[in-house]
Formats: sequence, C-alpha cells, structure tokens
Amino acid sequence: MKVTVSRKAHFNAAHRLYRKDWSFEKNEAVFGLCNNPNYHGHNYELIANVTGDIDAETGYVIDVKILKEIIKSEVEDAFDHKNLNLDVPEFKDLNPTAENIAVVIYNKIKAKLDSKFDLEIVLYETPRNFVTYSGK
Repeated sequence: MKVTVSRKAHFNAAHRLYRKDWSFEKNEAVFGLCNNPNYHGHNYELIANVTGDIDAETGYVIDVKILKEIIKSEVEDAFDHKNLNLDVPEFKDLNPTAENIAVVIYNKIKAKLDSKFDLEIVLYETPRNFVTYSGK
C-alpha cells in the first residue's frame, strides 16, 4: 500500500530571468519585468511529497523529522535570503525559472532520500503560480 507524506517549507529568494547569450531587448521581450537587472524576489512555498510503503515496524512511510532536515539543509539553508543567480551554484548557468528551481530542488532532495521513495515537488512562486515536478 503506497501512501504519500508531505512537508511544507518556505524560503525567500531573489532572481532575474534572463539568458546571457541574448540581447537585453530579447530578454526584455521574453521575460518582461522578471528581467529587471536589479533582480526581484519571491516568497516561495515548497511542498515535498514522498510516496512509499508504510513500514510495518514504525508505521511511517518516512519519518517527517528526516524529511524536514533534508529540506532544511538542501533547500532552506541553500536558497533562503539568497540571490539565486549570484549565490546558488546550480544557477550559475541555469535560468532560475520556477520550473528550473523545482527541478534543482527535486534533484537535491532525491539524492538524500532512499531510492525506494518516489518524490514530487510542488513549488509556489506566487499564491497563483506554481509548478510540479516528479522526475518524469
């Protein structure tokens, strides 16, 4: 029997959407206000969904305390109050769109989870704009 355990987290980060290989005009046309050279910020909300079998001994799929620690070290400590373009190595050459941020978060958390678990990331950039990624 597969059950999903979820953990919510929050981080604040600044970013700029642009491609180094495009002109300012093309970046402006594609990314609009999100191309602000002085960056802009979001209050990101993250939901990490871990799916697996219930352990007969503990009754847990995963101890939420472990999931909390993984999210803290891999996401909150790495991204909170950071400029994603300048301070986070994963975005040195990767445009920090919500889609790319979700994939990076997925990869960082997945690497710390037992391979028996399925993972899905839901990342809210705003209360109305969010992306979902499950490794597929």
